[in-house]
Amino acid sequence: MAAVNLLATKGLTRTFGGLVAVDRVDFAVPRGQVRALIGPNGAGKTTLVGMLCGRIAATSGAITFDGRDITELPAHRRIAMGMAYTFQVTSIFARLSLRENVALAVRRCGRLDERQVERKVAEALSRVRLTEPADQMAGDLSYGHQRLLEIAMGIAQEPQLLILDEPTQGLADSEIEGFNALIRSMAGATTIVLIEHNMDVVMETADYITVLNFGEILAEGKPQAIRADAAVQAAYLGSA
Repeated sequence: MAAVNLLATKGLTRTFGGLVAVDRVDFAVPRGQVRALIGPNGAGKTTLVGMLCGRIAATSGAITFDGRDITELPAHRRIAMGMAYTFQVTSIFARLSLRENVALAVRRCGRLDERQVERKVAEALSRVRLTEPADQMAGDLSYGHQRLLEIAMGIAQEPQLLILDEPTQGLADSEIEGFNALIRSMAGATTIVLIEHNMDVVMETADYITVLNFGEILAEGKPQAIRADAAVQAAYLGSA
């Protein structure tokens, strides 16, 4: 039986003046898959993800999510449908505690009593292996741990689709190992789109890889096939 796509685009394009940042991209992610999105700097990865989550309007083309056309929906409506995402630059509330940051994300899921909120907050912080006290101010965390907090905020929403933009940036090697284990534990239950420059992370966690170059899809395939692809090596892996 063919896999059912949770997310798909058709001819998705974004131009900025005379610059074509994303050029007629057809992109489909089956439910439960961990999809890595890689490519050189300026390839259009962040612009593509911005269109997927509703932060950037598409110039043309279409996006479907869970069987529904969401091309014109604003970001908050997509979140309500089951999307969550983290940014390349951390987006936390620095003057709130770890607990309060994650609780805000949990409450997006619907009406929960405080006991349920506290349980979900504790679970999310534990899953990303944040060891700081939950009442510590988020702004006092190291950059890497702010990344982990933002991931905790994403998974606390129990999304259908979790989009992670450079999640391992700033993490120590031991923390990256924990991140890899987290992603593999979520595979199958949560669909994940991962933008990542660390190829060890990509090769360990991704079920399937899409390579962007100059706003177009250069190649798609399983990790070993992408590693062996001569065009990908020339455009990206050979200089990575």
